Amino acid sequence: MDLPSTSGQPALQTIAVVGLGTMGTGIAEVLARAGREVVGIDVSEAAARRATESLAAATARSVARGELSEEERQAVLARLRTFDDLAAAADADLVVEVVPEDYDLKHRIFTELDAVVRPDTVLATGTNALSVTRLAAESLRPERVLGLHFFHPAPAMKLVEVVSSVLTSPTAVEAVTALARELGKEPVPAGDRPGFVADGLLFGYLNQAAAMYESKYASREDIDAAMRLGCGLPMGPLALLDMIGVDTARTVLEAMYEASGDRLHAPAPILGHLAEAGLTGQKSGRGFYTYEAPGSQAVVRDAQTPLDGAGLGEGRPVSRVGVAGSGTMAGGIAQVFAQAGYEVVLAGRSLEKAEAAKAAIGKSLDRAVSKGRLTAEAAQETLARIAPAGSLDAFADVDLAVEAVAEDLAVKQELFAALDKICRPGAVLATTTSSLPVIACARATSRPQDVIGMHFFNPAPAMKLVEVVRTVLTSDDVHATVRAVCTRIRKHPVDCGDRAGFIVNALLFPYLNNAVKMVEQHYACIDDIDAAMRLGGGYPMGPFELLDVVGLDVSLAIEKVLHKEFRDPGLAPSPLLEHLVAAGCLGRKTGRGFREYARR
Repeated sequence: MDLPSTSGQPALQTIAVVGLGTMGTGIAEVLARAGREVVGIDVSEAAARRATESLAAATARSVARGELSEEERQAVLARLRTFDDLAAAADADLVVEVVPEDYDLKHRIFTELDAVVRPDTVLATGTNALSVTRLAAESLRPERVLGLHFFHPAPAMKLVEVVSSVLTSPTAVEAVTALARELGKEPVPAGDRPGFVADGLLFGYLNQAAAMYESKYASREDIDAAMRLGCGLPMGPLALLDMIGVDTARTVLEAMYEASGDRLHAPAPILGHLAEAGLTGQKSGRGFYTYEAPGSQAVVRDAQTPLDGAGLGEGRPVSRVGVAGSGTMAGGIAQVFAQAGYEVVLAGRSLEKAEAAKAAIGKSLDRAVSKGRLTAEAAQETLARIAPAGSLDAFADVDLAVEAVAEDLAVKQELFAALDKICRPGAVLATTTSSLPVIACARATSRPQDVIGMHFFNPAPAMKLVEVVRTVLTSDDVHATVRAVCTRIRKHPVDCGDRAGFIVNALLFPYLNNAVKMVEQHYACIDDIDAAMRLGGGYPMGPFELLDVVGLDVSLAIEKVLHKEFRDPGLAPSPLLEHLVAAGCLGRKTGRGFREYARR
């Protein structure tokens, strides 16, 4: 397949965009701004008009910000011409199809394009769920058919997945990859399977979040807040489903399940119920949330919106807090409580360990002072509120005891048995476990009604989230107490029940495990997967960057707990992860995990 380039001109200069919905309009804008001649095609005159108006408005904003001159703006506008007939694509070097996810519709368009375009014109489909290979095989020239998957909003998102079938010519792939780079995008190669790289990982996670909500394990607000604040994601999963479209998500998941047979890809029933009812998200005005109007992003209150503090009742007074442990997490939690004005007893296995933990807190406070986040006086007052102790006996008069010791159930149960004997009646006993059953800690005491989970995230002073984990025996006033304490220490509490992973880890670690499986199956490399999730999903870190930071041993342990609890074959830890852990490749802490790191 030959794609000649005229002197000084890129090979793909004239590009037709078929389908001028939100995505097609965004792609047309990207192309026109990059100097390409854009032929916009849509059977709807209204859609074509909106595309033109959208480009005019976007470029006007660029002029107002000083990013474009008015002369440059007019040149961009002149490069977009709209038509209602596929015949307008006759002279295009590349056609990008972005019509709805309906195979018959896409096939009909490709068949008509075969009769219109030149033999060397590249045909790209924007699908993320349907078979590129099938479209190619049914085309007259399958070697020039591929997938070109932009992400919404196309002008802002850097990722473009370039999808090859077994029939695609390398020349076509090279030309489209070069185009993506010239557009300022990051092209990631992908094979032809539903979801490709980014959506292949993203939609499984979204599906599990929908199932979690459907099971009434946590509220939609708490699920979304947990993933935003606990993982640094730009949107919670249920809000993202509403933005993508519940019906679209269901279509993608159906295709993924058909290809994989993995139960994690089987669409949660609620997705089908919402889609059948026409509650497809922002575009219909209602999905998981309710919006001001169809197409609006503004959420409004509805019958499911919780009232602030509703039903919590009275809590217990808390003025003195005990923190058990001397590691990073224990020190961070002690700092958080002391900064909020609580008197804190920090108990280590020895007084020396507790004093060393307090010294580390002092260094943390000094860094906050040097960065202007805290005054020197406030730092001194905070440190003065922390009293180091060499045993749990110092917890005799605390109102709240928080353990942050090793993630070992026997160790925690022994500690809770000791707290039961030492702490005064009415004191709240909290565990910071991230993977162990809270009820097992509670049953080590004679007062399980006073025991609750407070799962802080690392580093505790910076991370805003606390998962508040009730067991079936936790009393209402203990729950109310911990919620009130979270508010006072300026954390965002989310409620969840006592089951493996709680909210964040139950959604995060299957996603990480699926990323490892992608590498294990030789579908994509770690660099491309990390780039896809950072650039296409808005994740602060790619999955392999995160695995190496968390620790592969820690990740494996959590995935084993999830698999044991839910008994789902799709949650079984990847053999590749198990092999790396067995080899001692645990991530940054050992200098080697999925990547190698310089020894400190």
